[in-house]
Amino acid sequence: MSSKPDDREKKVARWYFGGLASAGAACFTHPFDLLKVHLQTQQEGKVSVLGLTKLVLQREGVAGLYNGISASLTRQLTYSTARFAIYEVGKQKAQEMSSDGKVTFLQTVMIAGAGGGIGGFFGVPTDLVNVRMQNDVKIPPEQRRNYKHVFDGLYRVYKEEGFQRLFAGASAASLRTAVMAVGQIASYDQIKMRMLRSSYLKDDLGTHFLASLGSGLIATTLTQPLDVLKTRIMNAKPGQFKSIMDVVLYTAKLGPTGFFKGYFLAFARLAPQTVLTFVFLEQLRLNFGFIKEQK
Repeated sequence: MSSKPDDREKKVARWYFGGLASAGAACFTHPFDLLKVHLQTQQEGKVSVLGLTKLVLQREGVAGLYNGISASLTRQLTYSTARFAIYEVGKQKAQEMSSDGKVTFLQTVMIAGAGGGIGGFFGVPTDLVNVRMQNDVKIPPEQRRNYKHVFDGLYRVYKEEGFQRLFAGASAASLRTAVMAVGQIASYDQIKMRMLRSSYLKDDLGTHFLASLGSGLIATTLTQPLDVLKTRIMNAKPGQFKSIMDVVLYTAKLGPTGFFKGYFLAFARLAPQTVLTFVFLEQLRLNFGFIKEQK
């Protein structure tokens, strides 16, 4: 027997739904992520988005837009699974401990930030390989790393550069993913909650779309400077930068806009990524979630 509509809306997500939803979204948005990485690794920034797209298509064909997809999917299944799992479980525990069964905005921010930071740290190795595989297409053939897939990339980084290199940019990446989780997950919950207070809106696809679009804009604005720094660190040659401050100063030479290189492309990628992630997540929740037993 199928659940009633109001019963479906009471369902909560299982801990692994976020990773599945994020991986599904990445299948559609990976080309935007690839072009964003190309923009961020340009120091002079003379090639436009259209120029980069044309360059990739000329060199590699349509398949070139999906360079690094194996690393991207693996990252989502590690990083996103962890951040959503920590958020969902943490929020449910906070509700149980609350006298009125509600979670404050500050609590959601703290839980989302913790989940994003922890998930981001564990996702650094696959993110590093992802960035390198995406950037390979724009450099001369003799300088390319030519990783066959994510596991080949992880092994070669470990073998050729050492274990520590797998976590290059971990501090910037963890900070970015913590901020990303706050901008995406916590803000999505808050926007959705406020929208549902209206008698005109329901817990349906339209509400999920608008709430996720708003959270995507917030997340892009908060994380773009950190994303630029993370990408530069991960794509750097060994020893190019001595510290995170070196990367900051190097990027600052371009002026304030240097920290927002690829912003519109980042939003063009993150907006559909965020929308698709939460749409998929909500559908998983409504159709395969569970209703918590009241104690």
